[in-house]
Amino acid sequence: MSALKHSESRRLTRRDAVRAVAGFLAGSPLLRSQQDPLRDHSRVPSLDELVTAFDFEAVAYAKLPRATFNYMARGSAGEFTLRRNREAFDWVDIVPKAVVDVGSIDTTTEILNTKMAFPIMVAPTSGHAALHPDAEAGMRLGCTAAAETPMIVSHAASLPMEKIGSAGSAPLWFQLYARQNIEDNRAPLEAARTAGARAVVVTVDQQAAYYERVIHDRHLSYQPARRQRRRSAPPNPYRVPTSRLWYDWKLFDELRSLTDLPLLAKGILTAEDARRCVDRGLEGIVVSNHGGRTLDCVPSSLEVLPEIIDAVGGRIPVLVDSGFRRGSDILKALALGASAVCLGRVSRWGLAAFGAPGVERVLKILQGELVLAMAHTGRPSVASIDRSLARTDFP
Repeated sequence: MSALKHSESRRLTRRDAVRAVAGFLAGSPLLRSQQDPLRDHSRVPSLDELVTAFDFEAVAYAKLPRATFNYMARGSAGEFTLRRNREAFDWVDIVPKAVVDVGSIDTTTEILNTKMAFPIMVAPTSGHAALHPDAEAGMRLGCTAAAETPMIVSHAASLPMEKIGSAGSAPLWFQLYARQNIEDNRAPLEAARTAGARAVVVTVDQQAAYYERVIHDRHLSYQPARRQRRRSAPPNPYRVPTSRLWYDWKLFDELRSLTDLPLLAKGILTAEDARRCVDRGLEGIVVSNHGGRTLDCVPSSLEVLPEIIDAVGGRIPVLVDSGFRRGSDILKALALGASAVCLGRVSRWGLAAFGAPGVERVLKILQGELVLAMAHTGRPSVASIDRSLARTDFP
């Protein structure tokens, strides 16, 4: 009898079984592989709860694989320029005008026959499919919904140009990574024109050599390192990719034979190069350090903007990107002479967070912030914004 009671006391109950299974799952490496130990697992807010562009970065971080987010977030080498792009806005004060009728704010402008509701464009960035299944088509839909914000499509887009072109009605420009054999550029330029592109932005800066953040993450990861495939030794001792080392100013003369669209140079950081752009007959300039993703330790786009504006002298439009996160940031660039501001990471955060609605929302937030900043500084129109609005203290 006592043996029977002992056997019943050791019988596994349903509650014990559920507890044992739960304990196994909680400690399972399969479950652990779905979590990032460096994230906090708090609730992801809804779209309506996000009130600044920075809010979208946190949601994108929560939704994307760590490697995908870091590819978007990182800068080259030690990320000095990546940090400086944001620090530069602290070196510009806004000086408001008092007693100005700002009951109506006009943010419209026109650049190279592209009419814009706001002096804001989406900068060219690659690989949107890694951010959201709708990829660049989702970005274009979001731009269309946000007052037809113009979108510059990257040459390294996930989707073909014709599919992006048919996804919405916002104005399109095209960004080109030129190939050394000039004929290799014909097909992408023709595809861009067929899709409705109104201008071609040619990137002229050099490709980053390496990203220290990637190495840090690999060394600090709890996961075992994967066996890396050996790559052939670079043809130079400085790890510099060679795909763009051949660039020469005659490239633009050769591209003229392939397209009649306006040409802009992206990656200009000096007054000397700006003057060369004008002398070469280019229709525009994009002041850019590639969001801190090319050569490290170069100046921020914002701090070199005034000297480039002075060198150009109003002969061609000057756009700017790298580091813009707020409407007040955009106002500062306009005050220093920029024709428009291009948004790179901000628009990617929107797409990664909520797809096309996220792009629409983040763009509308910055548009609203710009209107508010213009009203508070007594600037009723884009034409009324000038350097008297900004007081700079660049190092």
